[in-house]
Amino acid sequence: MSRIAELIAEYCPNGVEYKQLSELANTVPGLSGKSKADFQDGNARFASYRNIFANPVLDLQAPDLVKVKEGEKQNSLQLGDILFTGSSESFDEVGMSSVVTTEPQEPIYLNSFCFIVRPNRNDLLDPEFAKHLFRSESVRKQIRGTANGVTRINISKPRFMKVSIPVPPLEVQRAIVETLDSFSLLEAKLGAALEAELDARRQQHAYYRRVILKSVGAASASLASLGKWQGGITPSKSESRYWANGDMPWLASMDISDESTDEIRGRVTEAALKETSLKIVPAPAVAVVMRSNILRRRLPIGLVKVDTTVNQDIRALIPREGVDPEYVFQVLRADSEEIRGQCVRTDGSMAALNSQEFFAWEIPLPSLEEQRSIAAELRSFEVFVDDLVTGLPTELAARRTQYEYHRDRLLAFKELNEDAT
Repeated sequence: MSRIAELIAEYCPNGVEYKQLSELANTVPGLSGKSKADFQDGNARFASYRNIFANPVLDLQAPDLVKVKEGEKQNSLQLGDILFTGSSESFDEVGMSSVVTTEPQEPIYLNSFCFIVRPNRNDLLDPEFAKHLFRSESVRKQIRGTANGVTRINISKPRFMKVSIPVPPLEVQRAIVETLDSFSLLEAKLGAALEAELDARRQQHAYYRRVILKSVGAASASLASLGKWQGGITPSKSESRYWANGDMPWLASMDISDESTDEIRGRVTEAALKETSLKIVPAPAVAVVMRSNILRRRLPIGLVKVDTTVNQDIRALIPREGVDPEYVFQVLRADSEEIRGQCVRTDGSMAALNSQEFFAWEIPLPSLEEQRSIAAELRSFEVFVDDLVTGLPTELAARRTQYEYHRDRLLAFKELNEDAT
């Protein structure tokens, strides 16, 4: 018999008592009376929607700040508080929880789109137990049932407080926490090790690519001279005939990735091609994001392997004879940070590449045969990195599934029959 089973047999042989949240706790609202300006240059921490959604244990050091005046009446967080996201765009994601498991060392407030469930007593529900319990499938199913809506899903607090949870003795709770935390720790260690390995391989590949390309002994050519750089537009979204049941790919900035630009989500119709200035970019082509705030962090470059159209923020190279698109793609990836540092303007509301400087950028251009040989050599190493990218989520998903199985199994208590006590 396991230690947990022994404790259950000792402390609750007839089953575990279940209680509605209204019997155990009260709801406490988040920030009130705050404008958008209050979240700029703030002086106090607050728990953001993102922080709660992503972390079963609240990150008390997250850099989310809000202005709170001295003497202002706002609810601050306490040890044992269970925080919930009050709305979402889907039932699967509504009512996600995060628990305050350590005493805050400073006042921390709560996003107004969230709410606190604050236990009436600190000897009924261990905060470490709560972090597992409120993300278990049996409780999540109940929480989803308290929400309604169409485009925005909102929790009904009266219904929410009727959610029933098991309240085993603290000794049992702590034994379960010890077991589940061990699974979480193994998952975290594996994730960190795999991410470190993947990051090392990516850096190795980037270095290898730069070394190979810097050693190319060939005359340079400007990007403008490599072929035709074609732009695009976004056809009117109000014209359904441009979009409904379309079968021609339409490339947006979000679809461009250094790893793969194979998945193009947008589709336009033949009418969009006939009635607007939108033109097809024949494959293979090299796509570069010219205007987007993502340029403040990186320069998205993609190798496009299917005929497509593009939006107005992209320029796609249709290479001339004697230019290999994959070679250009690899060179631009190698030069991307230098290009971003020298050609990107960030002084406006939207970051953008300076077109004149970008198209004047020069790269070595050897013979077509050598271009293809270099591209093939770099691609072979990239396949190895891609295998790691594929394997990483698979390994982590297996560990997550293992944790969730044991969590839901350990939290499925036999309910106490009052007649048996």
